[in-house]
Amino acid sequence: EVYFKNLSKQKQKEVMEKNGNNHKLRVCVATCNRADYSKLAPIMFGIKAEPQFFELDVVVLGSHLIDDYGNTYRMIEQDDFDIHTRLHTIVRGEDEAAMVESVGLALVKLPDVLNRLKPDIMIVHGDRFDALALATSAALMNIRILHIEGGEVSGTIDDSIRHAITKLAHYHVCCTRNAEQHLIAMCEDHDRILLAGCPSYDKLLSAKNKDYMSIISMWLGEDVKTRDYIVALQHPVTTDIKHSIKMFELTLDALISFNKRTLVLFPNVDAGSKEMVRVMRKKGIEHHPNFRAVKHVPFDQFIQLVAHAGCMIGNSSCGVREVGAFGTPVINLGTRQTGRETGENVLHVRDADTQDKILHALQLQFGKQYPCSKIYGDGNAVPRILKFLKSIDLKEPLQKKFCFPPVKDNISQDIDHILETQSALAVDLGGTNLRVAIVSMKGEIVKKYTQLNPKTYEDRLALILKMCVEAASEAVNVNCRILGVG
Repeated sequence: EVYFKNLSKQKQKEVMEKNGNNHKLRVCVATCNRADYSKLAPIMFGIKAEPQFFELDVVVLGSHLIDDYGNTYRMIEQDDFDIHTRLHTIVRGEDEAAMVESVGLALVKLPDVLNRLKPDIMIVHGDRFDALALATSAALMNIRILHIEGGEVSGTIDDSIRHAITKLAHYHVCCTRNAEQHLIAMCEDHDRILLAGCPSYDKLLSAKNKDYMSIISMWLGEDVKTRDYIVALQHPVTTDIKHSIKMFELTLDALISFNKRTLVLFPNVDAGSKEMVRVMRKKGIEHHPNFRAVKHVPFDQFIQLVAHAGCMIGNSSCGVREVGAFGTPVINLGTRQTGRETGENVLHVRDADTQDKILHALQLQFGKQYPCSKIYGDGNAVPRILKFLKSIDLKEPLQKKFCFPPVKDNISQDIDHILETQSALAVDLGGTNLRVAIVSMKGEIVKKYTQLNPKTYEDRLALILKMCVEAASEAVNVNCRILGVG
């Protein structure tokens, strides 16, 4: 890696041309929501900074374009990226059927976009249903896919979607050693897996803290001090929507009882989110003096808010991944992040079935400070990813190969095999007579040859060979497998 970074621009170009990339690599980055943009933006900035090697096309779809979720496409424009295409793909309803319809709508709209862009590679992030539509479209249109954050384990339907995208993707960028091992166990080619760390950590670990008080005041009020407020971010669990809504209600009750200033972010667009918003409004959260309810916080500001919070509570992957970089205490509720690797700053409340249990967790965690964790990255993911992109050989066959473990060769079940194994040639060399028989698999004698046993060894051997040749010749006509028994 150090060697490649120290190469001259000309030398790097020669490496690309050797791999068949004698033109700029045309990269399409597709972003679906505020969460995946925080991971993709550092890569996009890196690609944009090297125009001699890359052409960047940005496609925006999903909840980015919905007012109820903050019209978050604007932050992409504020970052000075040209959005090539905006695709309205979300079917409203916030239930399971709407998620399926949204995937279908994206699949209908994406082919035209990809035909116009003709990218060499598409970068897809994570485990969202929108990302599944992107990966499916690209795979069917013979476009190489680079998947970010594959191999991780969490909960709900996200696991299934993430692993499905892994199977469609040609290249993988993973964040942890365990994720890399999971990809290998899933029979992905080790040469196409990059252990880079999480791209968002490049920004997290270099974040400046000098203006954080003004950010806290803007979102929570001027009277709020550091380590004296809570950030709450909770999403529906699509495999158990009814329970996740009940859990959200208990969380809000516990937060009201805990009586600390709290920034509550609206849930994502998954099935069940509409019911969760109804719970917020039923409890008057948007007008409660201790709460600030917002649809979206720009990532730069969100970093500062969680870095200086007294606690973060909910079931967002951000809590178990990014927040660990600051040592902020986290309360992870329910099963949505069950399989995630976490630092010691995370307190799990797997069965968040009572208000008292959540309240007790808040009393244990609030105001603590833990050691900073770098499980998910060391701040150098983007240089590794750019190097990986430059090394992709466009002359390699597009058809991906899976590295399956060796298995015993199976025998084809066809008519020749069936006929072949229906009977066998058996030889009996003992007793008064010499016997040769063609015997079926059921044990029935198809044909039998019998001769008196000669007295001398030489005569006996000559006769049995003659009988075997005769029987074997006949056996060929009935497709027999020949076995010798002595």
